[in-house]
Amino acid sequence: MSIQKYLNKTIKAKIDRPIGSLHPKHGFKYSVNYGYVPNTKASDGEEIDAYVLGVDKPLQEFTGKCIAIIHRLNDDDDKLVIVPQGINLTDEQIKKATHFQEKYFESKIIRQ
Repeated sequence: MSIQKYLNKTIKAKIDRPIGSLHPKHGFKYSVNYGYVPNTKASDGEEIDAYVLGVDKPLQEFTGKCIAIIHRLNDDDDKLVIVPQGINLTDEQIKKATHFQEKYFESKIIRQ
């Protein structure tokens, strides 16, 4: 099923890499909360990953609106972009916030 079905929906994410934590394998620091949507399956076989933007403190879980999808063109691991209700971000704001990790990939932002 297409990951695009999550656009503009309220999504609950489990945060396994809160702001300030280090990537377990590559060692870079997460400048935003990052996690996954429980009980989902992405095309890479894992649960669907999600960036939580618009919250500047470490979280354990978060429920918000999916405003965009980062579609990786050279990797099979798209990401949801989830924000607090009432917040909207431009494509440039999303790119800037996720650059710490997305700079390693070629991607485009998908919206409805």
